[in-house]
Amino acid sequence: MPNETVKKITPEFTDERGAITNILEEPICHVAVITSKKGTIRANHYHPEQIQHVYLLSGKYESVSKDLKVNDAEVESVVVEAGSLVTTPPMIAHAMRFLDDSVILNLTTGHRHSHEFEKHTKMFKLI
Repeated sequence: MPNETVKKITPEFTDERGAITNILEEPICHVAVITSKKGTIRANHYHPEQIQHVYLLSGKYESVSKDLKVNDAEVESVVVEAGSLVTTPPMIAHAMRFLDDSVILNLTTGHRHSHEFEKHTKMFKLI
């Protein structure tokens, strides 16, 4: 089973007005819009307890991950295209290398108070 799941999201309903695309149907505590420039790297960390969902609104990135619950786990890599939802469970180290200027919607199951950063986010260099 892969470390992260990547799901291409398609519209649920389309008519002459446009489309409705349902991205996620589960409780979320934190939502952030993050912009990233081509060639930059983000994350290089893991979350001990939280699930993170990243919906790529535009652009493209390489997602690199490693299961920290498994001794000698392989590092996995997948290219994520716009319109995809990446779900990262707890204890999966992950990093993003942006292949294009990109905009992501970051949704997490726990709060992301900046004054408690070390509680919810632990640094782990993958790339």
